[in-house]
Amino acid sequence: MTSEMDLWPIGNCQVSALVDRTGRFVWGCVPRVDGDPAFSALLAGDNPETGYWTIELEGAVRTEQSYLRNTAVLVTRHEDATGNAVEIVDFCPRFVRENRPYRPTAFARIVRPVGGSPRIRVALRVATDWGQPTSITTGSNHIRYLMRDQTLRLTTDAPIDRLRAENFFRLERSLHFFLGPDESFSGGLQDVLGVMLDRTTHEWRHWARGLATPVEWQDVVIRAAITLKLCQHEETGAIVAALTTSLPEHADSGRNWDYRYCWIRDAYYTVQALNRLGALDVLESYLEYLRNIVDDARGGHIQPLYGVGGEARIIERIEESLPGYRGMGPVRVGNQAYEQVQHDAYGQIVLCNVQAFFDQRLLRMAGVEDFHALEAVGERAWQVYDQPDAGLWELRTKSFVHTYSAAMCWAACDRLASAARVLGLSDRHEFWTERAATMRETIEQAAWRPETNRVSATFGGDDLDASIIQLLDLRFFAPNDPRFQGTLVAVEEGLRRGSHMLRYATEDDFGLPHTAFNVCTFWLIEALDATGRHEDARALFEEMVARRTPAGLLSEDIDPATGELWGNYPQTYSLVGLINCAVMLSKPWRTLR
Repeated sequence: MTSEMDLWPIGNCQVSALVDRTGRFVWGCVPRVDGDPAFSALLAGDNPETGYWTIELEGAVRTEQSYLRNTAVLVTRHEDATGNAVEIVDFCPRFVRENRPYRPTAFARIVRPVGGSPRIRVALRVATDWGQPTSITTGSNHIRYLMRDQTLRLTTDAPIDRLRAENFFRLERSLHFFLGPDESFSGGLQDVLGVMLDRTTHEWRHWARGLATPVEWQDVVIRAAITLKLCQHEETGAIVAALTTSLPEHADSGRNWDYRYCWIRDAYYTVQALNRLGALDVLESYLEYLRNIVDDARGGHIQPLYGVGGEARIIERIEESLPGYRGMGPVRVGNQAYEQVQHDAYGQIVLCNVQAFFDQRLLRMAGVEDFHALEAVGERAWQVYDQPDAGLWELRTKSFVHTYSAAMCWAACDRLASAARVLGLSDRHEFWTERAATMRETIEQAAWRPETNRVSATFGGDDLDASIIQLLDLRFFAPNDPRFQGTLVAVEEGLRRGSHMLRYATEDDFGLPHTAFNVCTFWLIEALDATGRHEDARALFEEMVARRTPAGLLSEDIDPATGELWGNYPQTYSLVGLINCAVMLSKPWRTLR
């Protein structure tokens, strides 16, 4: 892996920022994750003129970065060759204040001298309208940045003239920076930011303390879980697929997509993983979001993705003003996939909701009215399960009856039967059981290929696709079913490239794929372990753990030949894989006795 993806996310479940290996803010949108990037340098090529926030040590020769343990608070330490050193603490405030969540559209930085007589330079260049410079106004201890749709205010005890001039000056005391709403800062900046830091640190550690982590790979799991939490827009419960847009799947591929929205599929996998750790707050918030999506669905139709506020229209456009990641455009805003037909969403909605009928820990358990609302989703799954769709890989010009989509629709009806049973609705239990049985029979007949001893990824062909491994996770096949075992052999032989798995190896709208899809490798690891190849699974997982960025995270894709990470970052699918496999492969806690 090269250092290009050496990015450290901070955030508060309202806004987030990516900090690069020099301690520079290079990406961050306001007023929420799908907004206009105030920090756009990540997509601005080699020498961005705006869209970043850097605090530099003059003559720095060494930089070290780490999170405060079990938090999303980042510490960057710069040193020069003569012992001068500074420490920068970056965070987005997040805690409970006056019995309400406090998660402002704000970024806080504290820089401290920790060695010698360091000289620093601070350059804050807020962008607007996708990479354009902002106009500014100043006061005695603040600078206002006039974005197109909002104004951000930097409140600081650093000398304003030196910030405006962007020149080096001696750092003789701690300096504090609060970039947030355009309003007067209440209280003493140093004291208030100190309290915010303490309370934010406590909030993250308290949340992490409630995770049911495995005994092995605890650091891997906790960092992945915290970052998945950062991908939730807490106000609505939506979970975005990644914090970025337009990081290409491989060099100059044109496969540049905007992932700052809530995919029903990705959110399902995120909730599933966090449920395994007992992070029920994410599930409960997301279920509230989903109930509103279901209520608003026209004629029962569910889109593949929605905005974090539940917006249905996410019109895709290209922003010409930014050249793109490492100059590899285009930069896309919005995602046309919202118009696609992807039938697996019906299964994922039911699978997310069904736990609420069983789990007595939840503050709000699901009842009969919730069940009847979900029956409309199940009805839709029944109607479309054997009809063509774009599939989970979102093919833009092709349509097939995808086995994965059909199996997800089956799962919707199968789990509705389970929910009806626990509610004591015997007639509905029988109804959905019969439908699920009919669907299973159809899928088994239409997708099984006896001549090649495998399940096909589509009803109409004999295709290989990593998604059919998921028939195991859905409980459509048992691990010892010869049909699944034959399918696993075929998928591994056809799609595995060294230690990595492709989604598929056939041409799509953009030609042949060049990179492996990280979550598919984790699916393979799960299947290997379930079918008795425990050592192979463990060795492959250790390789994936070693592929993480210095921040302990993964993007969407990886080059099998070089190990370089590509695609949007941090990617929820990939973090889900880290959690699920660690939980599955870890020795139990009782072994420590």
